[in-house]
Amino acid sequence: MESEDDMHDANDSAEDDFYSGGEAGLAASDDGDADYDFADHDSDDSAELLSHRQQQNYSILSEVDIKRRQEDDINRVSTVLSISKPEACVLLRNYNWSVSKVHDEWFADEERVRKVVGLPEKHIEMPNDREVTCGICFESCPLGSMSAAACGHPFCGTCWRGYISTAISDGPGCLMLRCPDPSCAAAVGQDMINSLADVEDTEKYGRYLRRSYIEDNRKTKWCPAPGCEYAAEFVMGSGSYDVNCNCSYGFCWNCTEEAHRPVDCATVSKWILKNSAESENMNWILANSKPCPKCKRPIEKNQGCMHITCTPPCKFEFCWLCLGPWSEHGERTGGFYACNRYESARQEGVYDESERRREMAKNSLERYTHYYERWAANQSSRQKALGDLQSLQNDKLERLSDIQSQPESQLKFIIEAWLQIVECRRVLKWTYAYGFYLPEHEHAKRQFFEYLQGEAESGLERLHQCAEKELQIYLDAESPSKDFNDFRTKLAGLTRSFH
Repeated sequence: MESEDDMHDANDSAEDDFYSGGEAGLAASDDGDADYDFADHDSDDSAELLSHRQQQNYSILSEVDIKRRQEDDINRVSTVLSISKPEACVLLRNYNWSVSKVHDEWFADEERVRKVVGLPEKHIEMPNDREVTCGICFESCPLGSMSAAACGHPFCGTCWRGYISTAISDGPGCLMLRCPDPSCAAAVGQDMINSLADVEDTEKYGRYLRRSYIEDNRKTKWCPAPGCEYAAEFVMGSGSYDVNCNCSYGFCWNCTEEAHRPVDCATVSKWILKNSAESENMNWILANSKPCPKCKRPIEKNQGCMHITCTPPCKFEFCWLCLGPWSEHGERTGGFYACNRYESARQEGVYDESERRREMAKNSLERYTHYYERWAANQSSRQKALGDLQSLQNDKLERLSDIQSQPESQLKFIIEAWLQIVECRRVLKWTYAYGFYLPEHEHAKRQFFEYLQGEAESGLERLHQCAEKELQIYLDAESPSKDFNDFRTKLAGLTRSFH
C-alpha cells in the first residue's frame, strides 16, 4: 500500500507527463515544443456529459474541514504512537503534516526523532521548592506561578508570556518554539501556548497552526483568488491539474496561476511575465519615438511638421527626420515637410542601423499586440459569459420555463451550453499565448495550429451566438414557440461538437 508521500512523489513525477494528452490538449513533443492533440468524445447523452464534467481529482476544504482533518491526524498519531496530542502535533509540524512519514521515522529510530523535534523521553519535573528562581528575570517566584516545558526548566508566567508573545509577533516561526533556556531544545507545545499566552496571541497561534497544515502539506494548497479562504487537496486521478474552487475561481494546481489547460505552465509563466514587464513599453518607445539629439529624452511626434521642439528646460529645435539642428534647415533642405539631407543620408546608409532597429521594434510590438488583443478579447468574452450564465441561473431560466411551458429540468441543455462557452473561451484565450511562442521557422506546425485555432474559434462563435442571440428570441416571446424544439436540437448539437 502506497504512503501519502509516495503518492506525492508520483504526483511530482507526473508533472512533465500531464500535457502529453487529454481533451483538446497541447502535447509536449520530443524536442520540447508543443502540438495540438485532439481526443475523440463519442458521448451524445447530456447526463453522461454532465457526469464527466463533475469528475474531479481534488477536494475543496473550508476552514471547518481543515480544522477537523488536522485534529483527526493529530489523534491518529497520538493513538498509534501512544503519546499526548501536543506531542503528536509537534511531530506532525516537523514532518510537514505527513502521518505516514511520522510513523515511518518514529518506528525506524524513536530516539533520534525525539532528539530532532525536541520531545524528551521522560518529562522532568520542576524543583519541588516553595520558591523557584526564574531562568530569565532571576526573580524568586512561588512554585505555583512557574511553568516549564518537558525539560523542566522553570520560568515565571510573566517571562513566559513575553517570550511567547514575541515569538508569535515574529510570525509562523513560533510553531517551532523551543525552551527559552539557550542550552535546551525542548519543544513548546500548543498546550503551553493555550495556558500561558493571552487570548489574542492564542488565536493568532491557532491561525498559524491551521495555515501550516495547508502550506507545509504537499497535498494541499490555498486557493490563490484574493480574499478566498478555501483550500484544495489534490489526489491522484485523471491527471488534470485544473481546480475549480467553491469561490468560482479556477486555477492550475501545478503553478497556481489561472486555469490554463491545454497550455503548459512554462508558456503561461512567460506570457504573464511579458504582459507585466516593461519590455513592451520600451518597444513602443523605440518604435514610436526618437531621442532628442541634445538631452536624449524620447519624443513622440504628434503633428505633421518635421520641426520638433523639445520640452522645457531643453527646448532644443531639431528636424524629426535627420535629427539635425533646425537652424541648419530651410528651403534648400526640402522645407518643413521633407528633408533632402535625410533622404541622401539614408541612400548612403547612414540611418540603416537605427531604421532597422526601429522597424524590428515596430514589428515585434505589432506581433505582440495581435496576440495580446485576442487573448484579452477572449478573456473579456469569458467574463461576460460568466455574468450571462449567472443571470440565466438566477431568473431567466425560470422565466423561459414559464413562457415555453416546459419544466426547468428540460432546459438544462442551455446551462450546459453556457458552461461549454465559458470553458472554450478560457481554452481559446490561452491558445493565443501558445501561438505567440510558436517558433516562426516551423511553418507547417504553425499553419496546422492556426487552422485548428480558426476552426475552434468559428465553432465557438456559432455556439455563443446561438446561446446569446437566438435564446433571447424565446425569452422575449409571449407564448410557447413551435420551433423551440428545433432550437434545443441546434444548441445541444453545437455544444456536443466540442466534446
